Parts: sequence; structure tokens; C-alpha cells
Amino acid sequence: MFAPRLALASLSGESDADWALTAEEYVGAAFLGGVALDATTRTAARELVARDRTEFLPENPVAFIDRELSALDGASLRAGVNVRTTTIAPLREAARVCASHGAILEVNAHCRQDELCAVGAGETLLRDTDRLAEYVAAAAEKRPTVSVKVRAEVEGVSLPALAQRLETAGADILHVDAMDSEPVIREVREACDCFLVANNGVRDRETVEEYLEYGADAVSVGRPSDNPAVLSRVRVALDAPEARR
Repeated sequence: MFAPRLALASLSGESDADWALTAEEYVGAAFLGGVALDATTRTAARELVARDRTEFLPENPVAFIDRELSALDGASLRAGVNVRTTTIAPLREAARVCASHGAILEVNAHCRQDELCAVGAGETLLRDTDRLAEYVAAAAEKRPTVSVKVRAEVEGVSLPALAQRLETAGADILHVDAMDSEPVIREVREACDCFLVANNGVRDRETVEEYLEYGADAVSVGRPSDNPAVLSRVRVALDAPEARR
């Protein structure tokens, strides 16, 4: 899927092509975004900006995705784009653009900001399995590699059961924020054959080895993505002979 098995996880309003290129020597993939695709999620994103969060709010989100991916076409890393939406049409367009660049389209079922959850985006999709599976299937129609970013510790949500449903719908990658429940990675691994990216607290050899032991295919870093010392430690751990399988 990508090598080395280290990805940069998207950071709201910060993760663009320049951000990815800064860490290119360490990583195999970088998820840009998140990008609000439709009017509903864009309104929610503006509300987030109003309370001092950073968000990408280009005039044309799909054109923005195309420009950012074009800037990475010659890079050694594999690009991905994390997107938020409540409607399918712009999702299909974003998926088409990702496919044209050989990039990963990542459906965001992860954000827990109140404004996004209130409109039915982000984490709320974890409880709306039918709609999330519909989004995955719609994206897969355009033939990009499809990822879904999810999180653990959401009341009433079984990630292993969800993983099976999303794999059937066409997901190639599950990008799992384990929160404080790292063993959930093993449960998801046993439930599906998707490429599994483990996220949360990845900082050093110990955390890398833990996630690999649970069955992760790769790991991702978020907040430390601009810290070369952290990225170097994680990359060295992933390159160690005992980490290869």
C-alpha cells in the first residue's frame, strides 16, 4: 500500500502539500485535509473557524484537492486526502480526482467537533453504518484507494463489526485512532483484511512495536508530524528487522 509503513495523519487546516513534503524523507504516505466538501460541512467548518480552529475553506474544494495532489505527483510518498461530507455527489468528484493522481480518498468518520457532529458528519457516521457504507461504496466506484478514518471508544460502536461492513462496501484501508484502547487494533485485524493503519500516541519504538504486535500494517502520526525527531525514531523502529513481517 505504501512504504515505509509510516503515514502522516491529517490535521485540520494544516495538512497541505507543503506540510507533507517537509516530512517526505521519513514517511510513505501523507493524508491531507480534512477538507469539507459540501455546503453543510463547509458551514460547520466556518463555525469552527469562528472559534479559532484552523480549517481549509477554499472556494472550490475539489479543485483545491486537485492542486494539492498535483504538487505531490513527483513526491516519493503516497498522497491521500481526508474528506468530510454529508452528500455523495462531491464525494464522487473528490474520489475521481484522487484516482487520477493515484491517491487515497479517506472518508472522515473521525472528527468529534460538535459543529461537524451536529450536521451528521465525522464521528456520527460511526453510528450510521448504512450511510457510511454508502459513502465508501460511492467513493469506490471511482476507483481510488479508499480509506476510512475511525476512532475507538465511541459508545455503542463495535469497530470490528463496522470494519467488516466497510470492507464489504469497498474500503481498502482502515485508519484507526485507537484512543486509549490499543488492543482494539487486534480486534479489527481479526475482523477484516483491510490494510490497517494504527493511530494515536505513536512516538517511538515501544509504541510502534505494540501496534505491529496487535496486527497493524502501518502506523500514523498526527500532532508530531512536524517533529523530525519523532518521525526519525518511528521510522527507525519500522525499519528494524524485528518489525518486518
